[in-house]
Amino acid sequence: MLLLSPTELEARSLLAKGKGFTFLGRPAARGEGWVLLVSGIGKVNTALALAAWAARHPVDRVLLFGLAGAYEGSGLRPGDLVLAREEVQADLGLEEGLEPLGFPALPGGYYNRFPLDPVWTGLLAQRLGLPQATLLTRDRPSASPEEAQALAGRWGALAENMEGAALAQAALALGLKAAELRAISNPAGVRDKKAWRVKEAFQALEEALLQLIS
Repeated sequence: MLLLSPTELEARSLLAKGKGFTFLGRPAARGEGWVLLVSGIGKVNTALALAAWAARHPVDRVLLFGLAGAYEGSGLRPGDLVLAREEVQADLGLEEGLEPLGFPALPGGYYNRFPLDPVWTGLLAQRLGLPQATLLTRDRPSASPEEAQALAGRWGALAENMEGAALAQAALALGLKAAELRAISNPAGVRDKKAWRVKEAFQALEEALLQLIS
């Protein structure tokens, strides 16, 4: 199992548990049945790390994990965990996406929506007892609750992050089984850190990851 984390903070428990090495200049670790790469923040870093590793090593399954901001009305609260059923690449094309322009992002009719592997995601959902949802990816997190709600309404997403759509798109292109696990750390569009619960999100994420590799 290949594990990808945008930052060292999200991956610290696994980095401490595995045998350390570096990949593309960032921390990585190996354990029994798993490899962890700190891929870096954002879509480009995520796709680059996945493609570079897959070009040199066999990959059975991929799991991207990290924090996310929940949209109002999603039912998700700080400390909750959610798996991505599909990811929306909200930065490509017009506000309505690429489809009005007629240019799919991937052959096969993939414009801005990219499914995660349903079998692998379903197994994780069953093992961890977690819901699945549409998540949304963009380079710049929402700057206000109003902006966040406009995105949520347009795309039907429950939470936003900065990497998931890149994982889903790259995995589809490479023929890899991919899943994505997110811990809610804050309401999307709220920049006041008094409303954030990063510690609780880290703890929930760590507990789930240790359960998966045990």
